Amino acid sequence: MSLGENLQFLRKRNDITQEQLAEKLNVSRQSVSKWESDTAYPEMDKLLQLCETFNCRLDDMIKGDISSLYVEDKAHYDEHMNLFSKMTAIGVGLILFGLAVMSFLSGIGINDDLSAMVFFVFLIIAVAIFIVMGIRHSDFEKKNPCIENFYSEEEKDAFNKKYSVFITVGVVIILIAVLILMSSDLIISEVNISQPYDVEELMGSVFFVFITVAVMLFIYAGTQKDKYNIKQYNLEHDENSETYKKSRLTGAVCGCLMMIATIIYLICGFAFNEWGMPSVVVFPVFGIGCGIASIIINIRK
Repeated sequence: MSLGENLQFLRKRNDITQEQLAEKLNVSRQSVSKWESDTAYPEMDKLLQLCETFNCRLDDMIKGDISSLYVEDKAHYDEHMNLFSKMTAIGVGLILFGLAVMSFLSGIGINDDLSAMVFFVFLIIAVAIFIVMGIRHSDFEKKNPCIENFYSEEEKDAFNKKYSVFITVGVVIILIAVLILMSSDLIISEVNISQPYDVEELMGSVFFVFITVAVMLFIYAGTQKDKYNIKQYNLEHDENSETYKKSRLTGAVCGCLMMIATIIYLICGFAFNEWGMPSVVVFPVFGIGCGIASIIINIRK
């Protein structure tokens, strides 16, 4: 294949338009078009930028057949997993952001019942997302129990670099949130805000906003990292493998734990009118329990 054919293949595979690629390289769209049609040849610095952009070797770009290095994603696995990652992160984010909004409304003096109703709107939307994506993901898994490994090592390495950034940013955001929570008492004592504002509740809402962003980053990064581990995906869907059995058991245990957490939270809300803190702590506590159960199940022989 020629350089133009390789470039066109890589651009389309990464879902990038000629305009977007031209902007990234600081050239005109016509230049990219000429490169792809082999009527012009990019300068060396642009070639190196192209290789860095598409995570490929210079030799492969110039005189290789790059399409032969890739296995076709016939099941549209990448597209499905990208959507699944985004919607899962958004669903969890909506629940946490709903808690932030509820805390904010309580802080400015809105009735607790009305604040709880607003939270339930966020919760309902999140549950709807989980149901739709859960059904779609289940259908995809049934239709595609085995996926051919089509990701290149360059693609995996490129994501691993992004993954470290996602995790680092998420940890920093959590530390900032903890700092805000620790300083809330100092702020309350120093700032004199007239009623009906509750500074503690307002600070709590800010804390939940930071936590929302961090958790969404963790979930998106984690599900994206799992996406590249196709070998693990295949093992989890091979009914004869030990990994499949552990995966099913983990899912059942975590599902039961989160249902129990929801029941406890609803009892606290309807029976004792405790929709905010400390009732909401039940979710992260049971979430940690789910993580511990998953570790125990996976280390068992």
